[in-house]
Amino acid sequence: MLRGSTVGLRARHEDDIPILRAELYDDVVNASRAESGPWRPISPGSKDPRLVVDDKEQGLVQFSVVELEGSTLVGTATLWGIDNHNRSAHIGLGLLPSARGKGYGSDVVAVLCHYGFVVRGLQRLQIETLSDNAAMLRSAERNGFVREGVLRSSAWVMGEFLDEVLLGLLVQDWKPDSTSQGA
Repeated sequence: MLRGSTVGLRARHEDDIPILRAELYDDVVNASRAESGPWRPISPGSKDPRLVVDDKEQGLVQFSVVELEGSTLVGTATLWGIDNHNRSAHIGLGLLPSARGKGYGSDVVAVLCHYGFVVRGLQRLQIETLSDNAAMLRSAERNGFVREGVLRSSAWVMGEFLDEVLLGLLVQDWKPDSTSQGA
């Protein structure tokens, strides 16, 4: 398990899937804001790639996020679009409604940075988020990500186009948090 100060990133367990389905992916508004495509229902037992991890997929690493104290599932974290040639990847995360507003997002981003830069040897990490996602913007910037641009009206979300903010962090600009480690 990769550990931060308050959360750990571990492999997806089978009993995580019903919780993630019910609390993240069955929520039409949340899923529409988090995904790049339209929401659609997921059948129980489905092999939906957002829930069921394909260990053979080299460009994607999915984690379940748990509280370190008590090991309670609080969300998901992903390193996606991994490009081994250019040594870059994208970061994504989703916190269960009960876990939001507790500072877990910043800790998840810190642990994903440790994983990307130290474990994977990447040069650049990138985040794309909706411009009104203040929590994600705050989590990214607390970890040193810099706003690199705005993609105007690039996301169709629940009947309207929204702007996306593009943030990037280079390994030489990263200041590792001493509490984020692979232990």
